[in-house]
Amino acid sequence: QVQLVESGGGLVQAGGSLRLSCAASGRSFSSYTMGWFRQAPGKEREFVAVIRWSGSRTYYSDSVKGRFTISRDNAKSTVYLQMNRLKPEDTAVYHCAAGFQLVSGYSDSAAYDYWGQGTQVTVSS
Repeated sequence: QVQLVESGGGLVQAGGSLRLSCAASGRSFSSYTMGWFRQAPGKEREFVAVIRWSGSRTYYSDSVKGRFTISRDNAKSTVYLQMNRLKPEDTAVYHCAAGFQLVSGYSDSAAYDYWGQGTQVTVSS
């Protein structure tokens, strides 16, 4: 079992930055691939970024590439999402997720085993 708790969300003006954190507890955090997803009101959950267990490989959605950076600190059992140059369309609840095999692919939310409750990010124009 892995428990995930996100923090760092808030209200920011367009062009600003936020850093989200996801603290994990439980077994073998360093073995899991960690992802960030987001869900805006009335929309489906959307893949944002993923980082492999070693931190050596990362992938991003086209909508955030070049603006967001995912990283992890396995010693602290924490994954981060640095979000720069935020836009109003980035407004959503951001969730972190942990997955082991990701059989259906890293961008498929159904591939992940554990989820946090989410943290709200609101970007004003």
